[in-house]
Amino acid sequence: MKKPIHHRTTRADVAKEAGTSVAVVSYVVNNGPRPVAPATRERVLAAIKRTGYRPNSVARALASGTTKTYGLVVPNIGNAFIASLAHELQQQALANDMVMLLGDAGDSRKRELQLINNLLGQQVNGLFYISVDRHPYIDVLQASGTPFVMLDRVDPALKVNVIRVDEREASRQVTAHLLSHGYQEVGIICGPAERLNSQDRLCGWRDALLAHGVEERPEWIFHTPYTRDGGYQAAQRMLQGATRPRALFVSNEAQAVGCIRAVSEQGIRVPHDLSLVCFNGTDQSAYHVPSLTTVRQPVREMASTAIRMLTAWKGEDTLSEFSHQLEIGESCGCKLAR
Repeated sequence: MKKPIHHRTTRADVAKEAGTSVAVVSYVVNNGPRPVAPATRERVLAAIKRTGYRPNSVARALASGTTKTYGLVVPNIGNAFIASLAHELQQQALANDMVMLLGDAGDSRKRELQLINNLLGQQVNGLFYISVDRHPYIDVLQASGTPFVMLDRVDPALKVNVIRVDEREASRQVTAHLLSHGYQEVGIICGPAERLNSQDRLCGWRDALLAHGVEERPEWIFHTPYTRDGGYQAAQRMLQGATRPRALFVSNEAQAVGCIRAVSEQGIRVPHDLSLVCFNGTDQSAYHVPSLTTVRQPVREMASTAIRMLTAWKGEDTLSEFSHQLEIGESCGCKLAR
C-alpha cells in the first residue's frame, strides 16, 4: 500500500480556504505593503491556522531584506564558560525576536573559517565571534559588510566591536588572592602556549608573583588544553616531577576539575595539601567539591551589551570592557579553620 504524499501548504491553499487572492494572503503574512480589512485579515488568519501554513522564511528574508538570525562562532561549546555565554546570547536574541545559529569550531581554525563562510552565506543579520586562537578572520567579515562583535580581546589596531574582560588583570588578582595566604611555592596550569588568552593568564600569574616577591619556577608551568582531561594530564605531569607546588592557579574551570580528580587519586586533598584557584568559573564552580575560588565574568551583562552593539551597529568600532568578580570558594583554603 502506497503511503500518502503530503505536500507543503502554500499561500494558494490558504487563499482558496479563505476565499481571497494570494496577494491578500501575502499582505497579511508580511503585514503589508497594502492594508487588509479587519474581517478579511481574520478570515486569512483562521485559514492559516486550519491549513497549518508556515511562511517560507527564505522568501520572507528576500522580501524584507532581513533573515532575523544571528550567527555565533565559538572555539568549543564543550567549554562551560563558552556554553554559559552562548546560552545568554541565545536568550537575549530570542527576547529581541531573533534566532541564533551556533557554529562550534571544535578548536579548529579551518572549521572556524568554514563556519563563518557558511553563516555569511545564510545572510545572518550579524555575527558574534570568539576565535580559536585570537587570530580572527576579520578580513572575511569586513569584506562581507556583516555587522559583528568579537567576544574577547583582539588587536586594537583591527578597529572592530569588542566586548571583553581584562584577563591578565583578572588572573593577577586571583593569583594575588592565593598568595595572600602566604604560599611561596606556586605553579600554574594554563592553556596551550600559542593561545593569546593563555599568554594573558600566564602574564597575570607572573605579575602577581613578582608583586609578592615569589620566585617563578619554570618546571611548575604546565601548558595543556582547556579541558578536564587537559587539567588531569597536567596534574599527573606535576605529580611526576621531583618537586610539586603547594598552590596552583588553574586557567579555566574545566582544567581545575580535572586537576582535582588527578591529585585526589593520589590522596592529595584540596585545599588541605594543595590550594587552588581558577579562571572563568561558571555556576558549576559553587557545586564542585570543594567549591572553587574563581574569577567570574558578567556573562548576562556581556551578552546583553553584545546584542545591543549589533542592533545599533552603524559601521563604527566600539570597545566595552567589563569588570570581573572574584568568587571565594573552598579550594583556596580561605574557609579552613585556622
